Amino acid sequence: MKKVAIIGVGHVGSTLAYTLISRNIVDELILFDTKEEQLLSEYNDLFDGQVDRDNYVKLIKPTIEELADTDVIVFSAGDISIFRNNADRFAELELTNGIVKEWAPKIKASGFKGILVNITNPCDAVTQRLQELTGFPKERVFGTGTTLDSARMKHAVSEKFNVHPSSVEGYVLGEHGDSQFVAWSSVRIGGIPITEMLSEKELDDLESVARDGGWITMKGKGYTSFGIANQGALVVEAVLNNNQRILPVSSFDTAAQCYVGHPAQVSCDGIVKDFQLELTESEQQKWKKTIDTIKYMHSTAN
Repeated sequence: MKKVAIIGVGHVGSTLAYTLISRNIVDELILFDTKEEQLLSEYNDLFDGQVDRDNYVKLIKPTIEELADTDVIVFSAGDISIFRNNADRFAELELTNGIVKEWAPKIKASGFKGILVNITNPCDAVTQRLQELTGFPKERVFGTGTTLDSARMKHAVSEKFNVHPSSVEGYVLGEHGDSQFVAWSSVRIGGIPITEMLSEKELDDLESVARDGGWITMKGKGYTSFGIANQGALVVEAVLNNNQRILPVSSFDTAAQCYVGHPAQVSCDGIVKDFQLELTESEQQKWKKTIDTIKYMHSTAN
């Protein structure tokens, strides 16, 4: 039985819950949220959403004891309204760090032995705090990192070249935030480096398009949900199916000594292996800047 718990069922958590159910990724699902009325409504809606479907996911009453034999916990607690009023990731940190301090001891005390995946922003700093406060091995705690940012990059590139997004290879690295950057040296279409197809100016313009993708969603909806739920589901699926998929998650980088978005091999045991890309000189400078940003953010959360 594949059992997953989601802590925080706002726009992201609820969309992830439905995505996991609709793709038949889980057998059992537990939802946690401090807003009891909203939690009840999500449970009820998810029950209704499964009527007359071929697959059926068991929705379990939320108790801490249920976490003991849960395979994956997805941490997605937060308040998007704070970020809506202030585009700085630091605006979320005070609130989300408090939520982490509340939940980490509960998760640890539950006897949970599975994989802890964080979505809550600022993703890298929160992921590191979750690992530190639970005391779990670093390979068992990681965040969605730059999976969504890489997806947005692929979206932008695919429209530029009129190809399917999955035909675009490559990564956005670093913080899930302002200091992230596209490692254009890693991006390929049909095996051909994109740096051989576009000028530096064109690449810069394309990176701006990719960055703006999130703001287009935020401006119209006030939040993002489908894109991150898709990436969250892919990460959970990689763990549950032990498929050894390489994803740009926020995992602990030994050299950098912090959690940061970069390619890593994901399995049922968590992070199996990190992949360090050969970056250009300018990309190395951007990497250093994003590491410094993440470390500073983490230091303010202690």
